[in-house]
Amino acid sequence: MPFNEILALAMIGAFFLLLLVGLPVPICLAVTGFVFGYIGFGDMLFGLLPARIFGVVTNYTLLALPLFIFMGIMLERSKMAEDLLDVIGLAMGRLRGGMALAIVLVGVLMGAASGVVGATVVTVGLIALNPLIRRGYDKGVAAGVICASGTLGQIIPPSLVLILLADIMGESVGTLFAAALIPGLMLAGLFVAYILILGFVLPDKVPPIPLEERQAVSGRDLFIRVLKVVVPPLALIFLVLGSIIGGIAAPTEAAAMGAFGSILLALVSGRLSLKVMTEVVRGAFVTSAMVFFILIFAQVFSLAFRGLGGERLVQDAFAFVPGGIDGQLLFLMLLLFVLGFFLEWIEISYIALPLFLPVLHQSGVDLAWVAILVAVNLQTSFLTPPFGWALFFLKGVAPPELKTSDIYRGVIPFIVLQLFGLVLVYLFPSMALWLPDAIGW
Repeated sequence: MPFNEILALAMIGAFFLLLLVGLPVPICLAVTGFVFGYIGFGDMLFGLLPARIFGVVTNYTLLALPLFIFMGIMLERSKMAEDLLDVIGLAMGRLRGGMALAIVLVGVLMGAASGVVGATVVTVGLIALNPLIRRGYDKGVAAGVICASGTLGQIIPPSLVLILLADIMGESVGTLFAAALIPGLMLAGLFVAYILILGFVLPDKVPPIPLEERQAVSGRDLFIRVLKVVVPPLALIFLVLGSIIGGIAAPTEAAAMGAFGSILLALVSGRLSLKVMTEVVRGAFVTSAMVFFILIFAQVFSLAFRGLGGERLVQDAFAFVPGGIDGQLLFLMLLLFVLGFFLEWIEISYIALPLFLPVLHQSGVDLAWVAILVAVNLQTSFLTPPFGWALFFLKGVAPPELKTSDIYRGVIPFIVLQLFGLVLVYLFPSMALWLPDAIGW
């Protein structure tokens, strides 16, 4: 094996070693990229680096990221999730598992309104976890449905994952948003079906809301609250997604409309103040800086890895995978799933995925379909122990009586459901490709 290819393998090993030591991801990317690139080529290789970094920071599509992050944080601070959960929970309270169903619907609406997983899991965990346990829900079921519903923001557009995947795979954001809509709703449907079946088979684990609590609110009052609480975020979602998928606005323009719409919703609800605006702007700056910090240093890593012949090494390794393109896709999905146990989705997206792109390009497979497979797979990484971020988010706001083992036990059925959803999208590509084709993307 040539010396440079040995360096490429050592570079990946060193990256994982630094991660295990506990260094921040951008530092791991920069150190391994610079050190091994310099060993292989001296400073000659990094003459290309300024142009690549300039390409990242001037990418017009990536401007949508801070705007969508701002929208998500503003909706969180305006307590939209709290209002939605209260109203939808009462509307579905007579069903076994009605509160759990409400959480899934809130996960869909919050995911479509913001695309920020951490905000949804933390917000719903703070609002709903104690009431669920108090009403007799099994602790594992309560934790699992909150974590799983919070991850729907990964796949239901506008999703930060889809924006970054569009940049990595050279697809339009609108195409991936359209392609992800049906698979995202399908996953939510699988969660709903599981809760309904659980309510039928094990009703003690998901009891309905007590009758006296439901009777405290009249049908007319409930209808008015639905109009006030549910319709405005639905209108915002329709405005943002409809303008992108319909080709009326670019993703960045739609994100700007969404950010402005979130300010209007907070203003109308009476929760907009200078303190709230300051917190939202600061939170959006910090989160956006973290994302772009990783994107920039991923350029160092990928430039060194490609220069050392790592891309060719991956292509040669793929040639040994049996089953042609189907075998290669299955191998890619398995690898991403395993990496999800240890890495965040953004690291997987910008480190692991680009290594396989040349093979996918050569095979002629539809990259929009592959992107949705990757997005569903990465969504699962939020739930897989020991480093599933949704588990960390929930544990951080959970009461002391909720043990980590309860959270792990609760998410296992939802991991199985997400893998089942991944299999469905793999077996029926039209689930992802029908809508983009129908609207002519």
